[in-house]
Amino acid sequence: MESTFLVDNVFFIIAAMLSGGMLLWPLIARNSAREIDAQRAVRLINYEDALVLDVRDDSEYASGHLPDAKHIPVESIKDRWSELEKFKDKPVVIIFTPGLRAGQAGTLLRKNGFARVFNLSGGIETWQRENLPLVKKSK
Repeated sequence: MESTFLVDNVFFIIAAMLSGGMLLWPLIARNSAREIDAQRAVRLINYEDALVLDVRDDSEYASGHLPDAKHIPVESIKDRWSELEKFKDKPVVIIFTPGLRAGQAGTLLRKNGFARVFNLSGGIETWQRENLPLVKKSK
C-alpha cells in the first residue's frame, strides 16, 4: 500500500496550521477591544472621564444602565459612530449583554481611530453583580 505525503505527515501539518493560527491571532485581535473588570471601568470613568457606550437594545437599556451612558444599539453603530468622534481621545468602555455585540462595536471603533476601547468583562451582568449604580429610566 502506497502512502502519500499528506497521510504520512498529517500530525505535522496540523501542528503547522495551529502554530500559524497562533501567530496570526495577535493581528486579528488587535482590532477588537480589551476586556476590563468593573473596578478598572470605574477608575476609567472617574479619573479619566471615559465614555460609557451602551450597545444593548432599547428595552435592555431601559431596564437599567450606567449613569451618563451613551446609548447606541450595536445594530445602529455603523450609521452613528460619527456621534462618538469627539470622544476619540478618551477611553471608551462598552457595556453589553454577553454575546457578540461588544466585539462588533469595539472592532468598528478601533477601525475608526479610537485607540482606547474596552469591553466590560461580563457586560452589564458584572456591573450588577458588583452592586454598582444603575439608572432605571432612560435619559
